[in-house]
Amino acid sequence: METKCFVCEKTDKEVVYLKCIHEGKEKFVCVRCLPVLIHGAH
Repeated sequence: METKCFVCEKTDKEVVYLKCIHEGKEKFVCVRCLPVLIHGAH
């Protein structure tokens, strides 16, 4: 199974990930999308 960021869908071959819980499910978010989740879209 290929790991993908649940926000941008980049693969684990392209970016670094962190594991998180979103909507009650374990998911992965890449370090590029994490700031948007923390601070919201501007």
